[in-house]
Amino acid sequence: MTQPMSPGTLAPQMGITPNEPVQISVLESLPYWKSGIKELKSFRGHSQEIWSVAFAPDGLTLASGGNDRFVRIWDIETGRLLRSLRGHTAVVRVVQYSPDGQMLATASEDRTIRLWNHQTGENLRLLFNRYDHAVTSLSFSPDGLMLARAGQNKDIKIWEVATGTELMTLLGKDQYDHNWSVCTAFSPDGMNLVAGSDVGKLKLFEVLPSGEEKITHDGHWRDEADDEETESRGFYVDDQGQFQRPMEYWIGALTFTPDGSTMISGSRDCTIKFWDMPNLEERRTLKGHSEWVRNLLVSQDGKVLISASDDGTVKMWDIENGHQFRTIKSHKGPVRGIALSANGKYLATAGNDRIITLWEGGE
Repeated sequence: MTQPMSPGTLAPQMGITPNEPVQISVLESLPYWKSGIKELKSFRGHSQEIWSVAFAPDGLTLASGGNDRFVRIWDIETGRLLRSLRGHTAVVRVVQYSPDGQMLATASEDRTIRLWNHQTGENLRLLFNRYDHAVTSLSFSPDGLMLARAGQNKDIKIWEVATGTELMTLLGKDQYDHNWSVCTAFSPDGMNLVAGSDVGKLKLFEVLPSGEEKITHDGHWRDEADDEETESRGFYVDDQGQFQRPMEYWIGALTFTPDGSTMISGSRDCTIKFWDMPNLEERRTLKGHSEWVRNLLVSQDGKVLISASDDGTVKMWDIENGHQFRTIKSHKGPVRGIALSANGKYLATAGNDRIITLWEGGE
C-alpha cells in the first residue's frame, strides 16, 4: 500500500507551489477503509446547514458551502478557517475545485455560478443566464476546460471555464418532457454527460460535437398503476409557483468509476444503482439507506463507493461485489456533503448539524 503524505507537508515535499497541478500517489482504498476509521477533527463555522464540501487537489485546503450563503475555506492541517467568500445571495448547493486546483466553482439557489480564486478570495467570474433557476449540480470536464450545470429547469448548460462563454445547451428529444434536470456528471473521458431528473429518469448526452441525447432511461422512476396524483411523480408546482413536495424518485447524485465503465446513481427512493456504460444497462441495485441518497463518490482507484443520505449516515461499499462494509453515523440529521482528498487518505463529511468532520482510515 502506498504511504500517504500529510496534507500539511504535501506541497513542500514535492517542491511545488499551491497553484501548480499536483500528481499524488493514491492509496489502495479497500484495505485502507476496511481496516479502520477514526475521527481526526471537526471544522465549525457555518451558522446553518452545510450542503457541500470539497478538497483542493493540492491537499492543503477544504471548501464548504451551505444555507448561510457563505463559501468557507479551511486549512486541513490546523482546522483553521482561512477565509469566507461572500457573493451568493441564497443557499450554496455545490462547491467544487477545478481539476488543476486553479479555481473554485460554487453554485447557488440564487441562480448563479461563481468562479473564485480560492487562495485570495477574489471572485473571478459570474456565470448566469437570465432564464435560469436554482442551480443544484456542477460538473467539470476532466480537462477542466468546461463546466456543466443542472438545476430547477429542464436543460443542461455548459460553459467554457476560461472565458465564461456559454458553449451549449443540452435538451432531450422529447419536447413535452418538462421535468427538471437536477443532477449531472461528465464521463471520465469527457465525451459524454449524464443527467438525472426530478422524476428519477436518466439521459445520456454526447457533449461534442453534437450535444445530442443518445439514450433516455427510466432509471429509478417506476410507473405505478395506482398512482393517480401527478404530484407523486413530480415536483408539483401550483398556480402561484409554490413548491408542494419533491418527487418520489428524484436523483440525488451521479458519479462514474474512474475507468468510465460504470455510472452510479442515487435517488430519493433510498437506492443506489449501477449502470454499465456506454448503454446505461442496469447491473445492480444497492439497498441500505432508509432515506434520500444525496451524494456519491468513488475512490480514486475505483474500488470503494461512498454514499451520504438524509438518514444521517455515510456508507462505504465494495464496488466489485456491492457489499456494504462500513457505516458512519456521527452527524445529527441529514448528511449531504462528502469529499475524499486527492491521495484518498482523508474523508470529509458535512450535514445539517453545521459540522464538517475529517476522517482517516487505516489501523
